[in-house]
Amino acid sequence: MKFSVLISVYDKETPRFFKEALESVVEQTRKPDEIVVVKDGKINDGLEEVLQTFERENDPLVKIVPLEKNGGLGEALRIGVLHCSHPVIARMDSDDISLPHRFETQIDYLKTHEDVDLVGGWISEFDENDSRRHTRTVPMGYETIRRRARYRNPLNHVSVMFRKQAVLKSGNYQTCLWNEDYYLWIRMLSRGCRIENIPEVLLDVRTGKGMYRRRGGRDYIMNEVKFQRMILESGFISRSEFVFNVSSRTFVRVLPNDVRSLIYTRMLRKKPGAPQVAGE
Repeated sequence: MKFSVLISVYDKETPRFFKEALESVVEQTRKPDEIVVVKDGKINDGLEEVLQTFERENDPLVKIVPLEKNGGLGEALRIGVLHCSHPVIARMDSDDISLPHRFETQIDYLKTHEDVDLVGGWISEFDENDSRRHTRTVPMGYETIRRRARYRNPLNHVSVMFRKQAVLKSGNYQTCLWNEDYYLWIRMLSRGCRIENIPEVLLDVRTGKGMYRRRGGRDYIMNEVKFQRMILESGFISRSEFVFNVSSRTFVRVLPNDVRSLIYTRMLRKKPGAPQVAGE
């Protein structure tokens, strides 16, 4: 089963992190058949050097898709999916690290579960400024994933591997600020696509206070309300679920950054070795 890896990179990312992410894609027990890198607008010289070196060292695996201007993650991934040559696509962010067994684990799963259109997994979040790690688990089982999706994103976006045709038939990625992935999962579930998660850590993901700061403030609240209204109008959630989602998210968005960070790392994450809660 051949597969492509899809990565989007833009100007403000860190060359060292990008290099580590790309290296993790090829240092796998099951190597990809294609690596599609979308340049979301002009990128800085450091990123460009990393990308050009990687392309030379891994030719002909690498396909670079340059976009004239930065259009955002949803648009970059929409275009990237169309440029992927193979029937299965693995997502990867430009600053995270795929563990060596990741692709083999997911490809084997899709081979033995032909009815599954998308498979994700757990991630291990780390902050390079301290030694803390937290495992972001996600719900297991299609029915549980579908129920959880009404209230919260049931997948770790950077961990997913999916069948290209299922994503295209669901409308592909679309521009939906901060919710490009969640909106796609909802549309896939709405049309009957089967989504599963593997209860295993597949990637190391960089976090920090900056990430939690971006999840607060008036702009985030307004965008959240807009997104929830979209999925209400689609029929995926009820009006009572809309009210619950908006009110609970607004509460978290107005909290001080340090408090919001505490909620995410202590309440919505697990420490390494912590048992999985049934139904998650």
